[in-house]
Amino acid sequence: MNNRLKGTMCYLCGAMDRVPDGGEGWRRMITPVLRDIGVGVLDPCNKPTEFAEENAEFRKEVEILKLSRKYDKVKALMKDVAAIDLRMVDIAHFVVMYMDTDVHMCGSYHEASIAIQQKKPLLIVCKQGKEYVPNWMYGVMPHQHMFSDWLELIDYLGQVHVGANPNHYKRWRFFDFERVYGR
Repeated sequence: MNNRLKGTMCYLCGAMDRVPDGGEGWRRMITPVLRDIGVGVLDPCNKPTEFAEENAEFRKEVEILKLSRKYDKVKALMKDVAAIDLRMVDIAHFVVMYMDTDVHMCGSYHEASIAIQQKKPLLIVCKQGKEYVPNWMYGVMPHQHMFSDWLELIDYLGQVHVGANPNHYKRWRFFDFERVYGR
């Protein structure tokens, strides 16, 4: 079966608040690749909603509130961000996570945990290489879903898309979207 990923949605998981570009660079790079094969992209840097917009100004506001010890206001702002980002994880068919082990990623690990609990494919690209993915991840997900660079991930997604990779490690579940949408 070809075009297996057409009509699916992918959530882009990775650090935003402790990286210089707010996590936008790698997301801008991978989004057109996913869209070219018909995958919808759920990007927390470019949320498909007006709810809980998160950008450089927002992150600066949160940091100022934290430094001013206005933690209730931080909670109110971040509660909405967490809610919408976790909702995107819920509706995604699979998750692509960019991991830089030099950057602390609290929310990203939480999102990854949710995806793992839901038995969704969680595909990790680790900046330092697959061998540097934290040991815990090897215990909770298939190592075949961990990659040392973007080309390895893109090649894997291409194989999944055209049905060339029959071993789905009990993660990939495909739907006939023509039946779902009545086309």
